[in-house]
Amino acid sequence: MEVIMFILGTIFGSFYNVIGYRIPNGKSIIYPPSHCTKCKRRLKFYELIPIFSYIFLKGKCMKCKSKISIIYPIFEFISGLLFMFTYMSFGFSLDFIIAITFVSMMIIVTVSDFLYMIIPDEVLIFFGIVIFIEIIFISGISSAFISVLNGCASFIIMYIIKKIGDFIFKRESMGGGDIKLMFISGMVLTFPISTLSIFIGSFIGIIPALIYSKKHPEGIIPFGPLLALGSIVLLLFHIDIDTIVKFYNI
Repeated sequence: MEVIMFILGTIFGSFYNVIGYRIPNGKSIIYPPSHCTKCKRRLKFYELIPIFSYIFLKGKCMKCKSKISIIYPIFEFISGLLFMFTYMSFGFSLDFIIAITFVSMMIIVTVSDFLYMIIPDEVLIFFGIVIFIEIIFISGISSAFISVLNGCASFIIMYIIKKIGDFIFKRESMGGGDIKLMFISGMVLTFPISTLSIFIGSFIGIIPALIYSKKHPEGIIPFGPLLALGSIVLLLFHIDIDTIVKFYNI
């Protein structure tokens, strides 16, 4: 089953690549169909097989020979792993539905923020509504509203951190998308667990982030991928208040 989930993840990951690329550019995610960004040729079905098409085509368009970004197969592979790990963590359960929705959102956010330093409101609003509805059907309306309160608390903490950062660095320390993203993390992970994603993501991703910042002309780091990384770690390892209390009581 793990292999099937990995394959499904790469397929969805291919679509998430499209969303993460097109929405920040104001393009439709449906039309035009997948095509070469250089020569505009519509891609054949065998050019759309996740990961393998990139290898088969040697990273180049079949017609114009322009290079295909390696980001596409990398995110397809990562999506496959995340789908597989999410299944291994939750199995086929009701919680799996919320978890895979949350992970899917984080993949799209990571693609978009990595490429364009933007976390689209459209993505956050859509997934926020979907997750809210899922919580209603799975746990009831009261749990859904509690999740919103958790989201609001996480949002406020992130906003305060941003303001402190703006004051210290004398410039905008993080974008509004990062703060809104924390709202949805709070809905799923609960508060204050969601705030741990800030520290976990920063700790794990500090070296890649520093490398990225040196290549960026202004030394700016997209913080969304780090928040996504921290949030997914917390989600897959089922970190909650009880887990932390038990850890400190050992």
